[in-house]
Amino acid sequence: MDVKALVSQMTLEEKAGLCSGLDFWHTKPVERLGVPSVMVSDGPHGLRKQDDAADHLGVNDSIEAVCMPAACATAASFDRALIGRMGEAIGDSCQHEKLSVVLGPAVNIKRSPLCGRNFEYFSEDPYLAGEMAASFIGGVQSRNVGTSIKHFAANNQEHRRMSSSSNADERTLREIYLPAFETAVKKVQPWTVMCSYNRINGVYASENPWLLTDVLRKEWGFEGYVMSDWGAVSNRVAGVAAGLDLEMPASGGINDQKIVEAVRAGKLDEAVVDQACERILTINYRYLENAKPETPWDKEADHLLSAKIAAECMVLLKNEGELPLAKDANVAFIGEFAEKPRFQGGGSSHIHCFKTTPALHEARARRLNVTYAQGYCADADTASEEQIAEAVSAAKNAAVAVVFAGLPDAYESEGYDRTHMSLPACQNRLIEAVAAANPHTVVVLHNGSPVEMPWLDRVAGVLEAYLGGQAVGIAAVDVLYGDANPCGHLPETFPRQLSDNPSYLFYGGEGNEVDYREGVFVGYRYYDKKQMDVLFPFGFGLSYTTFACSNLRLSADSITDNDILTATVTVTNTGTRAGKAVVQLYVGDKESTVKRPVRELKGFEKVALQPGECRDVVFTLDKRAFAYWNTRLHDWHVESGMFTIEVGQSSRDIEASSEVAVESTVRVPQTFTMDSIFRDIFADQKAREIVMPLLDGMRNTLGGGSGAAQAAISPEMMLSMMNDMPLRGILSFGGGAVKQEMLDQLLNTLNAL
Repeated sequence: MDVKALVSQMTLEEKAGLCSGLDFWHTKPVERLGVPSVMVSDGPHGLRKQDDAADHLGVNDSIEAVCMPAACATAASFDRALIGRMGEAIGDSCQHEKLSVVLGPAVNIKRSPLCGRNFEYFSEDPYLAGEMAASFIGGVQSRNVGTSIKHFAANNQEHRRMSSSSNADERTLREIYLPAFETAVKKVQPWTVMCSYNRINGVYASENPWLLTDVLRKEWGFEGYVMSDWGAVSNRVAGVAAGLDLEMPASGGINDQKIVEAVRAGKLDEAVVDQACERILTINYRYLENAKPETPWDKEADHLLSAKIAAECMVLLKNEGELPLAKDANVAFIGEFAEKPRFQGGGSSHIHCFKTTPALHEARARRLNVTYAQGYCADADTASEEQIAEAVSAAKNAAVAVVFAGLPDAYESEGYDRTHMSLPACQNRLIEAVAAANPHTVVVLHNGSPVEMPWLDRVAGVLEAYLGGQAVGIAAVDVLYGDANPCGHLPETFPRQLSDNPSYLFYGGEGNEVDYREGVFVGYRYYDKKQMDVLFPFGFGLSYTTFACSNLRLSADSITDNDILTATVTVTNTGTRAGKAVVQLYVGDKESTVKRPVRELKGFEKVALQPGECRDVVFTLDKRAFAYWNTRLHDWHVESGMFTIEVGQSSRDIEASSEVAVESTVRVPQTFTMDSIFRDIFADQKAREIVMPLLDGMRNTLGGGSGAAQAAISPEMMLSMMNDMPLRGILSFGGGAVKQEMLDQLLNTLNAL
């Protein structure tokens, strides 16, 4: 299709109309020219296609579909190929249902455990989030169906999400909140990007030219179209000019008319409108020309795929020998989530499942020796004395008690944030009562974000299932009984208490202003820098076997920032069962002029190993692995110095490390003034060489004399005073040897370097 020629035949009104939706889920057709409408649908972890009247948040029923594990779970897999396979399955379902774009994945950073939509986001780490997103997008789009990576950008809370301003400095945005989007755009080119509701440093994302044009298109090379989140448009004309192509949903023609009026008044270049239309139609026809509604959608096969994925995502947090359970063991399943599991989040991603498989039903289907006690009522958030007594009795009569606990639907959802990090009080009380009755108690958690665990030292095991999709019960039984070896690792830190979180004092903001005062120290970057005790560190995960990382080899002892470094490490299954290791590589700058984390994730691989088997894992590190965002250069920059390369199984479990010297090939330009202090001048080697001869006179002036004078001014004091003294101090302490004209000439020389 010659899209440019097609747009040239449209009237201004038709072009303006094409820039907003027909309704909640369809783009507008241009019937006069035979341009069809296409449909988009929610679905980061399964389709939420509505048949009839559309309402966005799901009051009206959607079609029956398959609910895959949510992003909070899939990120824990640390498995690119697995997430790609999930994307392929969702892409096939989109083709079957005639959907052009699936609205996902969501890659916003988990700034706080309180964000109500954390279940839909991947990680607190931008590298992991970007890699998972790219794998999912690649899988979906391999089926000629588009994705809409969201929410661009800095949408890290639900509270006041449509009006708040995420206020973050340039370095924080570049290092933490933008890289996941950047990785996906550069690796796999999502067909669309969805902008967020919020403002960024005062400017709405939907009308932010720096975000939508300068960064996304000019810098990263994004080729698709940008759509708004549903209702995120504030000023439609400013949005078109900034790079927002498609407004969703329909505006009733109001904003279309504003575009027409702005063009006719000379306030908006019609060529910009043409460009938006060309972008939209290019993507629409990419789908239309490859549409295959005859694509089969085997929901039963996808149900089993969902179970396989969920098992790969579950994280074994604690195991004192109780797991895996023996197939003939007398086991008590306790807690309503064993029979009615919570496996997905609330809001726009909520799937109308064609079936679900709870753990209790799966265990009984396998004829396992399992009894059941409800323990609590999740909807009512209560546990009666009778329910707890029944649970205690079941626990006493069982060899092992497995409590299925977690966060009810009302605790975390799109639209509002959590107010605390606790499980329901009734569930904590139940766990403590069961653990007191039977020391062989294991807890299975169904939740979309971290929870406090006041009972942790009183239970024998904890399995984090996250929100594992409609087949989570199959996966839970597989893992509990050893048919699947747990291999998930935490994509986020579990702090001991909410107040430990770095955003605790500022999260939610004041009014519409949300200040990201913790800067780049988000998640493990903060906890590791503070050497703070946590409940479970980022990247943590146990197995029914054990692994060891050793023999780390670097391809060079020294490199420049333009070179590629390869790091090779040997991982060994040192246990007695086959399993999968998640090998994580971290990079740290040993000494820098800016405050940097101790270590940052820059590589990971999931490796399947038989008992005793060894395998080499190779990581490739480029400039970005060593760089920070330099606000003077407005670019990524590597400082010369020593960097640590660390490999392990969490950010706190480092098993092998080495060092490499990196030499920068880029000099950061400096502007010196009379108020520049010597410490900053000395940081530039060339500047230091020029200034040093002038300091001899100052040293004699400050350090002269003997006896009492030397006692008053020690060499250490003199050095410190000189380091922190402004350049103009030479006039006061130079003994008259340096004149203003000489200092002016010196400044000119320094600033010409």
